[in-house]
Amino acid sequence: MQHQISVVTLGVRDLARSRRFYAEGFGWHPVFENEEIIFYQMNGFVLGTWLQEALAEDMQRNGLAGPGAYSLAHNVASREDVQATINHLLGFGGRILRLADEPPHGGMRGYVADPDEHAWEIAWNPAWSIDAQGHVTFGL
Repeated sequence: MQHQISVVTLGVRDLARSRRFYAEGFGWHPVFENEEIIFYQMNGFVLGTWLQEALAEDMQRNGLAGPGAYSLAHNVASREDVQATINHLLGFGGRILRLADEPPHGGMRGYVADPDEHAWEIAWNPAWSIDAQGHVTFGL
């Protein structure tokens, strides 16, 4: 089986509010949108934001629980970019979960929640390279 993630879909309560966070906050451009879902082409996969009720119906679940113990990550090019990116996202509906600081293993990281409480780690890791297309390569 291939090592890949094709699509990550986040359930959201308000599509317009979510669009503002991702399209204006991160600066990502939707490649498709309708009244229920927005897709963003990422570097190697697609991120979807889908109204929670429609997502629950598609999965044949009575409802969706709140965010679980996970985080998505957005790596940046420098130590200084971590808090700057978090601060920027605050202007588009984000909420600080953790101010930027140095974890025990090195680098810099902080956490911000999107308007639906999905956790995003904003991180700089000096051992990981990011190419011009935004592809991150694991390094030690």
